[in-house]
Amino acid sequence: MKLENNFKERRSLGQDVFEYLKKAIIDQTITPGSRLVESKIADMLGISRTPLREALHKLEREDWIEKISSGGFQVVTLTKDDIEQTFGIRSVLEAYAARLAAVNHKTRDLIPLEKKVMEFKICLETGDSDELQKINTQFHDLLYALSKSPKLIKMINQLRAQISRFRQIILKHSEYAHKSNEDHINMLEAIKNRDGEAVEELVREHIIKGKKAVLSQLKQEEEEKKSA
Repeated sequence: MKLENNFKERRSLGQDVFEYLKKAIIDQTITPGSRLVESKIADMLGISRTPLREALHKLEREDWIEKISSGGFQVVTLTKDDIEQTFGIRSVLEAYAARLAAVNHKTRDLIPLEKKVMEFKICLETGDSDELQKINTQFHDLLYALSKSPKLIKMINQLRAQISRFRQIILKHSEYAHKSNEDHINMLEAIKNRDGEAVEELVREHIIKGKKAVLSQLKQEEEEKKSA
């Protein structure tokens, strides 16, 4: 698949290649543990090795890929430790942001959140998992913006890419996707009631459910590898 024209028309080729590869890692088009062969990627994208190396080094700095002893890079495999730490940090930051949102929001601020809940419900009915992830991310972004805390929002956004990787795994499970929307409805109700304590607890529980779903998927993949 040639993407030469797409990339060459843009100003920052290295950055575009970085975003392209990162998205492929998040949606698992490039699977965990895969080796990245420079020559093959450069040929596929129709680009030189210089912007590709720039992209690879940035992916390494952000812990998406790692160097291997035989040379080159491979996609970092998610470990139980990675999952526990990321979800632990999320639960603290996002629960606090939700608590602030319950206190600081204006009534009109909740209209976009209600719209996202309805859009999510429609996607559940149609089975559009890609759109589910997008709407889910938008719901959480809107909710945490209501905290009115730029510093807190910045800290949450620093985890955005890793969270997207996990959401891709989580929302493929129909049962969890339905529970996720129920959680969103309950969060919204608690915020309407300005019940900071309730929404903080709801967000914590929501994130723990997500962690369990990801750990379950990781365990399943490990068992499949052993039996292969």
